[in-house]
Amino acid sequence: MFQGSESYVVQRSCGPAKLVEHQPAGNVGAGNRWPRAGVPINLPAMSLTARIDEDIKAAMKAKDTEKLGSLRMLKSSLKYAVIEKGSANEAALADGDVITVIRKRIKQCQDAIEGFVQGGRAEQAAKEKAEVSLLESYLPAALSTDELATYVRDAIAEIGATGKAQMGAVMKAVMVKAAGRADGKAVNAEVLKQIG
Repeated sequence: MFQGSESYVVQRSCGPAKLVEHQPAGNVGAGNRWPRAGVPINLPAMSLTARIDEDIKAAMKAKDTEKLGSLRMLKSSLKYAVIEKGSANEAALADGDVITVIRKRIKQCQDAIEGFVQGGRAEQAAKEKAEVSLLESYLPAALSTDELATYVRDAIAEIGATGKAQMGAVMKAVMVKAAGRADGKAVNAEVLKQIG
């Protein structure tokens, strides 16, 4: 290796990938900078669409048909979102857009669970519940009740809301601040509790 040239390798673990300076074994020669400690360079975290694609590949390799079916349904929903947005590919979807699509899929599954339970189809309801738990694994950690109450209180003060007439504006402000970490029903209940 020429003096001054550098070689890097990508190191992956459970977290985001890191680019680390490659270290050859032993002392390579006089005047060479090697060996020296690896210098980690943080790379951006994997996007949700890329993570979903990787999970689809893993489910295919593992021959996990249930998980694969759920992920393919999610992928289909993402493609519809891309079409609605008028974009060329899924890379145009931000993580916030993907979270919105995931929440819609969860709501569809929850509605299906209610229908299956009322129809006495426990096996189908169990499949839908498994899909909901899989989809929830892609969502960011939910806000605690105290955090949500603080967000609502701040939004009410910011907007100057005094009654139910401003409830929509408060909810919109809270949903923007929560950035996908709060369910609309929970926000609605908290806003009603504080305004109403």
